[in-house]
Amino acid sequence: MTTASTAPSSSSSVINDRASDRETLNRLVRVELAERSYDIRIGTGLLDAAETWQGLPTSTSALIVSNVTVAPLYAERLSRALAPLHRKVHLLALPDGEEYKTAETLNLVYDRLLGEASDRKTVLYALGGGVVGDMTGFAAACYMRGVPFVQVPTTLLAQVDSSVGGKTAINHPLGKNMIGAFYQPVRVVCDLDTLDSLPARELSAGLAEVIKYGPIADAAFLDWIEANLDALMARDKAALAWAVQRSCEIKAQVVGSDERESGLRAILNFGHTFGHAIEAGLGYGEWLHGEAVGCGMVMAADLSARLGLMPEAFVARIRRVCERAGLPVRAPALGADRWLALMGLDKKTEAGQIRFVVIDRLGSARTQSAPEALVREVIAAHGGA
Repeated sequence: MTTASTAPSSSSSVINDRASDRETLNRLVRVELAERSYDIRIGTGLLDAAETWQGLPTSTSALIVSNVTVAPLYAERLSRALAPLHRKVHLLALPDGEEYKTAETLNLVYDRLLGEASDRKTVLYALGGGVVGDMTGFAAACYMRGVPFVQVPTTLLAQVDSSVGGKTAINHPLGKNMIGAFYQPVRVVCDLDTLDSLPARELSAGLAEVIKYGPIADAAFLDWIEANLDALMARDKAALAWAVQRSCEIKAQVVGSDERESGLRAILNFGHTFGHAIEAGLGYGEWLHGEAVGCGMVMAADLSARLGLMPEAFVARIRRVCERAGLPVRAPALGADRWLALMGLDKKTEAGQIRFVVIDRLGSARTQSAPEALVREVIAAHGGA
């Protein structure tokens, strides 16, 4: 595999997706966490390539955890690829949707593992989007106090964000991802070909997590996203390869410095304090996670401006790029009191103070509290009151 060090220019972003071109799209990003370090493999044709799976733990059995949408598309191919590593490869297809990211659904994974008499060498493979990845990782962290697992994300959002960094969780009716564990995978495999089957709405949701990396860490990457957004929306493989690679590089660097979110890692939640409130307030699954984050980023940008950290032009820029990506930028009318109550359950809240990720200069973010009056102004300005 090769690692690209520079972004493709907007004028050279289209590469024909022929077999001879595939190697030029393959990249490797390393997450450095001492003995828990692992590779993120990015490219095309990875599901079927024997080298993708070389070096992974072998075992008597493995369990592919997927959902009823993704499993019919890719589970059989993954099972064939894993046959040299495991004597038996089982499949569990969970219900599809954020509303199923619950303790009840998680127990289906444990039921299957116990029913197959899985031991502590059993390897779990998360084949799907962020919901599947989060639940599979949490199951792996808990089953027999920890078994290996591999992330095989099939959505853009999962490839650029949720599959990387070891955050695993389920939702609670009162808060998103409030019950979970930090537990790292042994590998992440991002096959860009799986994005061909992604609905347009899911692609847009994934772009929200791509966009966030620009304001928080890399101003030049935000420039590139704006210049190449049409190519990304058209699923151009070269553009997607760079978007996934650069997103993973930024996240890997942050996670390597702050694995358990004691400080720096919180900046990855730009837009998420507002976004998680939208998801919980409307009911999980009403808006996709990335849609809520997109709207949340516009609100967080506005809060940054009202705090005097960023100019109004920045707010307009974030709104514009989110709109172009097909993301909602108008908040649901939950009522200001409800917004504040939901955001008070955010994991970044300290001593009753809601802490927001704000931008203090383009490419740099921090967490801080904000006067309630300003937060209410933001909510009202975006239709949430």
